[in-house]
Parts: sequence; structure tokens; C-alpha cells
Amino acid sequence: MSLTDLLSPSDIAAALRDCQAPDSFSPKKFFQISGMSKKSSSQLKEIFRILDNDQSGFIEEDELKYFLQRFECGARVLTTSETKTFLAAADHDGDGKIGAEEFQEMVQS
Repeated sequence: MSLTDLLSPSDIAAALRDCQAPDSFSPKKFFQISGMSKKSSSQLKEIFRILDNDQSGFIEEDELKYFLQRFECGARVLTTSETKTFLAAADHDGDGKIGAEEFQEMVQS
């Protein structure tokens, strides 16, 4: 399964266009524009599984840096400040990584 099985390619493209400039990425806005915020819990779990590049059950800081590239291989890498802000916004238990429940909570809030 790929992200385009769960999200519209045109919505993904619009979300990526919105954050092309460095330091313009907003997770909340990206989730809304891409259509992720409208997905069910089971769909978000599948999206999380796809985004969890090493299949560790967590999205770590190194994986977050390449978050946009999981949607389109030519997309930019998140800046250090964007990555840290993204992680801090989702990492509720302070373990330095984002679990599936934390991801789902962030997308749906």
C-alpha cells in the first residue's frame, strides 16, 4: 500500500506546494491540506506504518527530517528547526520519537 492509496495525489501535491520554502512547514496545515486530518483511525495507522521508514513502530527525528519525501521523492528535507518543532508537538511522552497513537492524536486534534 502507498500513501496515494489513502490520500489524493492532488491533495498531496497541494500540501507539498504549501510548504516548499524552508521553515514554512506546519504539521497541522499539512495534515489538513493533504486530507490526513479527515481520515479514520485505521487509515491513520496505515499512513503511520508507511511513514515509519524503518518499521520500528516509531517515527524518530531522523525519519521526520525526510517526512515530505515520503509523500514525493523530490520534496525537500525539513529544516532542523522544523524537525524539532514537529517532534516536540507530537512527542507527548518525551521519549524523543513519535508513536502511532501520538501521531494519530496530533493529526486528529
